[in-house]
Amino acid sequence: MRVVAGTLGGRKLQAPSSSVTRPTSDRVRESLFATLGPIDGLTVLDLFAGSGALAIEALSRGALSAVLVERDRGAAKVIESNLHSLGLGEPEARLIRGSAQKALEQAAKAAETYDLIFLDPPYRQPAMLGADAAKLIGTILAPDARVVTESDRRQPFELALPMIDERRYGDTLIRIHQQ
Repeated sequence: MRVVAGTLGGRKLQAPSSSVTRPTSDRVRESLFATLGPIDGLTVLDLFAGSGALAIEALSRGALSAVLVERDRGAAKVIESNLHSLGLGEPEARLIRGSAQKALEQAAKAAETYDLIFLDPPYRQPAMLGADAAKLIGTILAPDARVVTESDRRQPFELALPMIDERRYGDTLIRIHQQ
């Protein structure tokens, strides 16, 4: 796995060895960021961050800052290692160790807003998260913010926000929603 483009393009990333975490492939990330277009100056929230690849790619391509949320200890250690090896730290990149639900609740309580949110839960969880996530996400979206969901094509992540794009890569389904 590597950073696809930007200032950190070509740099290697570690991936968690857990069977629960499945990092977004280089090919899918490359296509996703081509679809998203310029992201200079955006604030990013990466829920279920796994290896941190999506947030790191965003930072490499010009995002202003990224908050990475990961509950799994092993994956959080990998994110920390990836950030350290790339020279990324606070305030540009901040790791929150904990659940996506708690991170969303805290962000809403603190009146934080984000321009781009990546929502890539374990494939067995999308149905459980959709309604709750949509409520909380709606409170932290900046004007014209986008939310990218990644799920198994057989169990799409349903988010009650207008969908502006949908792409399938094998069994992976990427949807882009905009407020």
